[in-house]
Amino acid sequence: MTEILADLEPGILALIVVAGFAAGWVDAVVGGGGLIQLPVVLMIPGMSPVQALATNKMGSVFGTAISAATFYRRTTAPLRPALPMAAVAFCGSFGGASVAALLPAEVFKPIILAALIGVASFTVARPQAGQLERPERGRREQAVIGTLIGVCIGFYDGVLGPGTGSFLIIGMITLLGYSFLRASAQAKVVNLATNLGALLFFSLSGSLVPLLGLVLGAANMLGGYVGARSAVARGNRFIRVVFLAVVLVLIAKTGWDVYRELLL
Repeated sequence: MTEILADLEPGILALIVVAGFAAGWVDAVVGGGGLIQLPVVLMIPGMSPVQALATNKMGSVFGTAISAATFYRRTTAPLRPALPMAAVAFCGSFGGASVAALLPAEVFKPIILAALIGVASFTVARPQAGQLERPERGRREQAVIGTLIGVCIGFYDGVLGPGTGSFLIIGMITLLGYSFLRASAQAKVVNLATNLGALLFFSLSGSLVPLLGLVLGAANMLGGYVGARSAVARGNRFIRVVFLAVVLVLIAKTGWDVYRELLL
């Protein structure tokens, strides 16, 4: 697998680094960086789809780790409540990755498209959502809801992945009453766990291209650090605008995929 990196042309390697930085920045602010990074990794000659998924996850682990640490240092958002959600999300992602090769992506894409349209519609129709913290639910109810969010979105991240951070954020805002800033901060912890769960499965299956993953990881770390600082400095309104932009791009990309598959 080392020959994949050794045979890369300088132009493609530069594109990978740029995509990794951009994906890290987007993931740090609202999630959805896989939409940028994964297609570029799939362009690499000799890279199979499963290898691309595995290597994409390795790069994302570095980016989500640095952005989570940056949020923890620079905000008052409590990250500890996200740990139980992260634990079940890790298991869900491992399970999702184990079936990624068995189920065609086309099965999920119409459902994902409908969910993304719903997320965008809610965000536009409720401009105050996520601007302020709402009174939280009781601890037990919050734990149950957080567990369900973690399992479902963790499984989705293991199977496909793009938009995971966006789904986490909207789930925390609508179901747990978080602000955009707090939801974005805690989503990084959960997203780190989902990336690690899928990465563990792909590593055990021998699908990882480690050197390329390290290159992606370095670019993701830099993008994640810059993105997290941007989110903290600019606050809820900035995160909401970027969130909507990413969701609309995800809708366009997923909608186009569904349309193409209907024509075939």
